[in-house]
Amino acid sequence: AGQGPQEEQAQEQEMPLARRDAETLCHEEPQTGNPYLEDALLRSYLRTHLPPQVLEEVHQELERFGNRLLSQVKPLGWECELNPPVFRQYDAWGQRQDQIITCSAWRRIKGIAAEEGLIAEAYERRFSSWSRLYQAVKLYLFSSFSGGFNCPLAMTDGAAKVIESLGVPGSLKSAFEHLTTRDPEKFWTSGQWMTERRGGSDVASGTETMASKQPDGTYLLHGFKWFTSAADSDMALTLARIADAEGQVKQGSSGLSLFFLRVRDEAGRLNNIQVQRLKDKLGTRQMATAELWLHGARAELVSAEGRGVASISSMLNISRIHNVVAAVASMRRMLSLSREYAGRRVAFGKLLKDHPLHMQTIARMEVQTRGAFLLLMEVVHLLGLAETSEASEQEQLLLRLLVPVAKLYTGKQASAVAIEAMESFGGQGYMEDTGLPVMVRDTLVLSIWEGTTNVLSLDVLRSLTKSQGQVMAATFSTVQ
Repeated sequence: AGQGPQEEQAQEQEMPLARRDAETLCHEEPQTGNPYLEDALLRSYLRTHLPPQVLEEVHQELERFGNRLLSQVKPLGWECELNPPVFRQYDAWGQRQDQIITCSAWRRIKGIAAEEGLIAEAYERRFSSWSRLYQAVKLYLFSSFSGGFNCPLAMTDGAAKVIESLGVPGSLKSAFEHLTTRDPEKFWTSGQWMTERRGGSDVASGTETMASKQPDGTYLLHGFKWFTSAADSDMALTLARIADAEGQVKQGSSGLSLFFLRVRDEAGRLNNIQVQRLKDKLGTRQMATAELWLHGARAELVSAEGRGVASISSMLNISRIHNVVAAVASMRRMLSLSREYAGRRVAFGKLLKDHPLHMQTIARMEVQTRGAFLLLMEVVHLLGLAETSEASEQEQLLLRLLVPVAKLYTGKQASAVAIEAMESFGGQGYMEDTGLPVMVRDTLVLSIWEGTTNVLSLDVLRSLTKSQGQVMAATFSTVQ
């Protein structure tokens, strides 16, 4: 039997009410504000440690930078996640192109990184020994919003450090200026092409690339680079073995030398490099990581022959510190979102922040994040002192120990905190379009990049052995 007019009218009135009731059940997205102004520990640290005149200047800059991160960098970073790099090997006519196509947002973030002096700040040294710490603070705020661009910056900083440690020789002066400029039109990023098919951290036995000297003093490189992050970079530093007149090379670390090369010439043509493929990675998918064949890539020897491994030690230090920055930044970002969500999400009749067990979980993450942050600040402060020749012998020894310790510890710690924070969102934490799984995936690489936990642990032991225990003595003295 059909319904009467009154019944139909009642149903029409009930449907909007049902929709309104359902809308009240929706989750509220956590909204965080200026990351600098909301980071009480960061601001407290700067107030306590920076000279007053430095603090006054950087406070204004960081407040402005925090606003720019929210309004510009954050949406660009998400666009990079939605539009990962694409590899086009051939054109429509069968001509080999080997193009790595990145999205416009990735290129815009590169420009912003230059404008903000995210590399330049450390080398201009306008705040003397505090310049390196100020750079680290900006990178810490930038990292979680950057769409993966923190990785190219880590390698770029490392390359600049190597060139500076070599005294900025005339042939590399232009490269150094490009790496450390604030001009987006001139800014270069650098790759670190160390990993080959048999290698990883074991570059001594894993490097097969050969270098043959040419009459003009340059070298032609032949080899296969297995894992090259930020393959769209403008230049690279790489290890190779110099072949003698008979084509023989010396094995082991003493046979490795360091080379500088441009990826493309002025016309945009690859430097006798073929892109084999892009890596299909678990995370950091916003960034192009590739396998590269070097078929006579022209390069310049920048280290003493056979001193390649020694020459990259400063680069590894910088890259590992950047890894710590990324780890601490990811912990702070995930924790900020979790804490904000706890003030919005109602479960079992009250907000999550009113559930003691939930807040205990957040408190544990907060303690871990604060400890990691303070460790990072100590490391970059020591680095700043060392770079301006203000570090005592004890501080230099402490820096040698703390870099690998901080890297191995925070790399592991960041993954644990990120997963715990994701769980605090319940099922929403597992939803791809919230962006939370992206942050978790990107965090997982931090225990692998620049040396796994075990590799770094052995590095700590080497520092103890080589210093005949002085490193540990310096640590105990500092703690006391």
